[in-house]
Amino acid sequence: YPLPEAQRDRFTARISMGYPDRKSEITMLGEHACLDPLDTLRPVSDATEVRALIAAVRRVHVSESIKAYAVDLAESTRRAAEIRLGASPRATLQLLRSAKAWAALDGREYVIPDDLQFLLIPVFAHRLLLTTDAHIGGRTAEDILGRLAQSTPIPVDENAPVHGMR
Repeated sequence: YPLPEAQRDRFTARISMGYPDRKSEITMLGEHACLDPLDTLRPVSDATEVRALIAAVRRVHVSESIKAYAVDLAESTRRAAEIRLGASPRATLQLLRSAKAWAALDGREYVIPDDLQFLLIPVFAHRLLLTTDAHIGGRTAEDILGRLAQSTPIPVDENAPVHGMR
């Protein structure tokens, strides 16, 4: 069910998990026939740990050049001929927030351009509205974003951390 534009912009990312492989699906059918899967759920974290993780993500550094790169990526969607409605400022904010979390998961205290490139499609694609010509031409938001990412200059920051060192 397609959401209106304003509602689409409120979801941080769109992630597709696809289907399980044949063996996993058969196993799943067997397990669901005998048990309620909710009965086997066990906590993997608690509120204290979640608060600590949120604090760790907030401490991740985003340089001015990375912020500018995020804006450049968003602006490229607003100028693209195939896109009727580009990435909003909220999308740019979510791209940076997601990049901070990704960097923290990778054990870094700073965001790098690769983080933005990796998250660009999951964070931006579902928010974009393509033109009728783009749809008729078989183009997708993912394809267009890939092209825009390749044509957007990547920042080179002489003060950026190198190999995990500041």
